[in-house]
Amino acid sequence: MGRLSGKVAIVTGAGMGMGQAGAILFAKEGAKVVIADCNAEAGQSTVKTIEKSGGEAIFVQTNVSCYDDVKRMVETAVSRYGKLNILYNNAAIARMVPLIESTEEDFDTVIAINLKGIWLGMKYAIPEMMKADGGSIINVSSINADAAQRGLSIYAASKGGVISMSRIAAIEHAAHNIRVNVIKPGVIKTPMVIKQMEEYPEVFERVIRETPKGRLGEPEEVAYLALFLASDESSYITGQKFTIDGGIEADGHII
Repeated sequence: MGRLSGKVAIVTGAGMGMGQAGAILFAKEGAKVVIADCNAEAGQSTVKTIEKSGGEAIFVQTNVSCYDDVKRMVETAVSRYGKLNILYNNAAIARMVPLIESTEEDFDTVIAINLKGIWLGMKYAIPEMMKADGGSIINVSSINADAAQRGLSIYAASKGGVISMSRIAAIEHAAHNIRVNVIKPGVIKTPMVIKQMEEYPEVFERVIRETPKGRLGEPEEVAYLALFLASDESSYITGQKFTIDGGIEADGHII
């Protein structure tokens, strides 16, 4: 028996990086997983990886900033598997640009995916979780919500909003046995971060140097924290934020 046996989970941004690692681990622990991603090839690849290991998953192409897509994502999960127990709201993008050089399109796109996407996921998932007598929502923020990094003003604002929204959702739905918690990753070795490392090598050299653990985090390390929050082992935890950053925030560095 896995830690998520009998549960149905949606993971957004599950085509790569932290979302992919979380989806694979959830399936390994017994969950039926809906892989949601805007990239069909990447999403289908995650499904195949899960199926090769004996797990069960389906892919739903989803733009998390689109009402209709998110509604369909949740409806597909329920129609296919009969219920919804877990929502891992992971999909996000980042654009590194100084505030006065950023555009309206930068602002609208980042906020739409990183913040509106979280809101839409909860809006449509919570009613189904209420029918299932409860559930767990894990929303992904960032240490940038509480620590400053040049060039990430819009991204940081979106991730700060995730924390505030999650806290309120947690108290609004505690009586429905629905838990809402936040993961605040530091610099994790995802495809998005690897691309940024190539563009801004001096920034990431400094980040690694100033991280007490002396390295970037691995997507699988975040996945195990998400697994704990998704499982019944965390049944008395809601409205909380969990930092996983190799100690950089505790050390007081501005990243």
